[in-house]
Amino acid sequence: MTQIDDNLISRCQAGDRVAFRSLVEECQGMVFSVALKMLADEDEAKDVVQETFLRVWLNISKYDASKRFTTWLYAIVSRLCLDHLKSRRLVVAMPDDEAVLRHYAANDGTQELENREWVAIVRLMAEGLSPKQRLAFTLSQLEGLSSQEVEQATGLSAKQVKSNLYVARQTIRKQLKKLGYE
Repeated sequence: MTQIDDNLISRCQAGDRVAFRSLVEECQGMVFSVALKMLADEDEAKDVVQETFLRVWLNISKYDASKRFTTWLYAIVSRLCLDHLKSRRLVVAMPDDEAVLRHYAANDGTQELENREWVAIVRLMAEGLSPKQRLAFTLSQLEGLSSQEVEQATGLSAKQVKSNLYVARQTIRKQLKKLGYE
């Protein structure tokens, strides 16, 4: 996970727009990655990135420096993604999505995934997951956050994170079995 310089954050809190631009450049990849994996829609993910940094700019004075900045950032992008998921129709996996997963699996996962490939895989794997299950799985398994960091970013209790992760893993395992992967 990216470590952000405390000095950069202090300058942002003082209203330094150049520092904020640096902060955005440093963190936008991380924020886009989460949004894309959660929403499975590149345009919507870009919108969430913009919304996230707007909220960061407006609320950076409220940031508690005793906590990791990236955890605070994950919390903002997570809430925005959940809001977007709640307000839209169900995203259904397409037949081409299965082909993308098979191609990725055949290459031992060593290739770098493009955004459209992530979208296809997420659509396929997330079918049947609730927004909270998708969030817990994305942050834990795809972004590599610890359970404690997932708790802090989502506001879920340890028990809720564990439960949502368990159900998400079971659902994804069923999806993979359905596709012929053991």
